[in-house]
Amino acid sequence: MPAQADSALSKISKTSSQAYTPDDRNDAVLVYVNGNFVPRHQATVSVFDAGYVCGDGVWEGVRLVDGRIVSFDAHIDRLWEGAQSISLDIGMTKDQIKKVVIDTFLRNGMRDGAHARLMVTRGVKKTPNQDPRFIIGSATIVCVAEHKVVTPEAKQKGLKLFTSTFRCSGPDVFDLRLNSHSRLNFIQALIQAIQAGADEALMLDPNGFVASCNSTNFFIVRNGALWTSSGRYCFNGITRATIARLAREAGIPVFEGDFTLAEVYAADEAFVTGTLAGITPVQAVDGRALVPGGPLTQRLDALYRAYIASATEAHGMLPAAL
Repeated sequence: MPAQADSALSKISKTSSQAYTPDDRNDAVLVYVNGNFVPRHQATVSVFDAGYVCGDGVWEGVRLVDGRIVSFDAHIDRLWEGAQSISLDIGMTKDQIKKVVIDTFLRNGMRDGAHARLMVTRGVKKTPNQDPRFIIGSATIVCVAEHKVVTPEAKQKGLKLFTSTFRCSGPDVFDLRLNSHSRLNFIQALIQAIQAGADEALMLDPNGFVASCNSTNFFIVRNGALWTSSGRYCFNGITRATIARLAREAGIPVFEGDFTLAEVYAADEAFVTGTLAGITPVQAVDGRALVPGGPLTQRLDALYRAYIASATEAHGMLPAAL
């Protein structure tokens, strides 16, 4: 790789949709690995694990705010649906897997400003190959909880997006509703965006319509209405669905369907959504400037912050102690 490209990839942007404020406490977190809590530097899985061998697994990321695991039920339901679709036996009930996440937060003394990544793979294989019949044990279950708060720069400045030549796939190739460990095409798209000087990649569907970003869902605002893709070629985003629901409940028109880059370039506002950051404004797409954090983006951000602070049953509540 050329030195210039290598330098671009090694520099972490503070305006990335994944950027978070460094926290030294994360060096000492305990990680859940197959029933045990181990120090971060000792958390390992086998090189024969199906997730390592060929990305055979599913995952969820959940956010902890003031003792509430945001949209906990929806995340666990999505994990279950993904596991069922690939015939992966998690080996736990939904309540048991929820307890894994809750216990991981509690063992690390976390009650606010934290994020957990729950990862489930098919397990250890007899030999490194693609065939699931070579599994010799049960599923591998890992939960990593970290003190993680997004950097303020992304919210203040907005993201720069670059339209990648890599496309989102149709369900006959790879169904994006499946929250799989396999992410190579999205990583390729992000690398392309980074090397173009952007923060994240905007991706089109096989027909050339706007679909998604490489790790987040994409929205634009046009004439007071909220637009997002049809959902056929984008992530099954839980935050995406919540924002669309909150907008409708507030009387904001919502259009879910096909639209083009030309319509994006002429938009009034744009933003992306994801579990960690919620809503992050977009300041430019392919060099076309937008007003980051416009009035509708701000209104929706306020509605979403009120939602995550609410005591809705959709959120998981941490007990007082483990």
